[in-house]
Amino acid sequence: MNFLAHIYLSFEDDEITVGNFIADSIRGNKFSHLPERVQKGIILHREIDTFTDTHPIPKKSSKRLHKNYSHYSRIIVDIFYDHFLAKNWKTYSERPLVDFVDDFYDLLEDNYRILPEGVKRMMPYMIADNWLVNYAKLEGIGKALEGMNRRTRNKSKMNFAIFDLEEHYKAFEREFSDFFGELVVFSKERYLSL
Repeated sequence: MNFLAHIYLSFEDDEITVGNFIADSIRGNKFSHLPERVQKGIILHREIDTFTDTHPIPKKSSKRLHKNYSHYSRIIVDIFYDHFLAKNWKTYSERPLVDFVDDFYDLLEDNYRILPEGVKRMMPYMIADNWLVNYAKLEGIGKALEGMNRRTRNKSKMNFAIFDLEEHYKAFEREFSDFFGELVVFSKERYLSL
């Protein structure tokens, strides 16, 4: 799953949210210097990723993209799924997405000193362009895919995946919907056991 899903699956627990968000920027087990609940957020993130990577529904979504994007197809599916979460936000939360995201940006600023350098560099762009709210629009997902393609020095061609999303929109949305309910249940169980 991508940024928005990991934040959502932290169940509005601030320290868990910080850990869950920064986990991809932490190598191996090099996080013992962080507060204990932030560490648990990193662990939760990794368990969510493992559940997602081994689940047949995201694998089905990924297979549809594999011919054109090879191993990048899983990353693309994560971004697509964030789009469907943002687009269908009212199904999953009573709080407006804009308010949820604003509170998250405030949380990042409050915890700035413990953020990894890569997150600190990304943060101003994320906030200025309001990535998480803009995931709800195809244009926002298109920009996210373009950014990811640039990060791979144009090797991934992920910028073209927006056309795959448009072509198979209903299938991807159905797969997200079928999968996300299971992921919420799994994540809540793992969260409660932390």
